[in-house]
Amino acid sequence: MTEQADDEAMAELATRLFDMARGGETASLDEYLAAGVPVNLCNGSGDTLLMLAAYHGHAGTVAALLERGADADRANDRGQRPLAGAVFKGEDAVVHALLDAGADPLAGTPSALETARMFGREDYAKLF
Repeated sequence: MTEQADDEAMAELATRLFDMARGGETASLDEYLAAGVPVNLCNGSGDTLLMLAAYHGHAGTVAALLERGADADRANDRGQRPLAGAVFKGEDAVVHALLDAGADPLAGTPSALETARMFGREDYAKLF
């Protein structure tokens, strides 16, 4: 296999992994993580597997990634964090899983608290 073919295969694998996180395919994703894929793998925008799972509302996948050591506060290239994404989408179970893992509601741009206030989610604002 050539170097270009290796690069293409790696890019294809990464795309599949990010799709698994978006789709909440916890078991499939966990197999790759168990085989050595870094739990804090990021795409070209700096979104981690956790960020994508959180934004798309997959609490089980979020919990599994956190159990494997995913960074609950890792920001993407725009300074956004998984907790703010879950607040924006109104994903209660994801919000609680991230908070239980120590996510900081004041971190990020905008922070989860700022996001809650922007979208009138006083329930989240009070939680923080």
